[in-house]
Amino acid sequence: MAPPALNTPLVNVMRAAALKCARAMVRDFTEIEQLQVSRKGPGDFVSTADKRAEQLLVRELGKARPGFGFLAEEGGVHPASDGNAAPTKRWIIDPIDGTTNYLHGIPHFAISIAAEEEGKITAGLVYDPIKDDMFVADRGNGAYLNDRRIRVSARSRMPDSLFATGIPFMDRGDHVLFNAQLAKVMAVSSGVRRMGAASLDLAYVAAGRYEGFWESGLSPWDLAAGILIVREAGGLVSDYDGRDEVMTSGNVVAGNQSLHGDLRTLVNPKNFKA
Repeated sequence: MAPPALNTPLVNVMRAAALKCARAMVRDFTEIEQLQVSRKGPGDFVSTADKRAEQLLVRELGKARPGFGFLAEEGGVHPASDGNAAPTKRWIIDPIDGTTNYLHGIPHFAISIAAEEEGKITAGLVYDPIKDDMFVADRGNGAYLNDRRIRVSARSRMPDSLFATGIPFMDRGDHVLFNAQLAKVMAVSSGVRRMGAASLDLAYVAAGRYEGFWESGLSPWDLAAGILIVREAGGLVSDYDGRDEVMTSGNVVAGNQSLHGDLRTLVNPKNFKA
């Protein structure tokens, strides 16, 4: 078997950890009725599978890179396994992005892993174990889907374009703002999709499946890997004001170079204020 097209050290470490984690995750998914589910908050479920997947990723990634710390969805901040309490390198991980899909038996979820060094994302992986779609990127070396180089869509007209988003629910987010954003995008595009896994939405933008994606209130582990994958595929990622502050604001607009600006203008909250 030929070696992977993107064969850098960090990507190889992430790939091995994700594949090992995925085996148990898929096994649990096929036995979804037997999962022990607890509530972490309104509409925010966490399963034994989620916790187990994170523990496995922390163990495997920590073994391969003991000098890296962790920022993880379930466990928060972990020090590096070599004892460094404030490492300048860390893994940012979401063991199951799309937990609600997972627990409802919907086969659309992903493992998301990013390497951050000196404040910059240097490698990213988003792996959909059900479809066996592995999106990877290494800073300066491009983005790949299953060892095939990917690029963002070349479409340049809104009426030809498909977009993705996330919908606020229960007491989360600004429902009025979202409805206004959605109405604006629906009026000029060929459609909007809400699939429930932000890391895969970003990866799909990178692969040209969507022309763009926007969402508010996301966390670093939802975004880190996908941001790099989109940029290495030739796309643009910013917050609503065009700044490179997505990881701190939690607000993201991603798209190809032709349509990113148009989408950002359509959904910018400032354009809905009286």
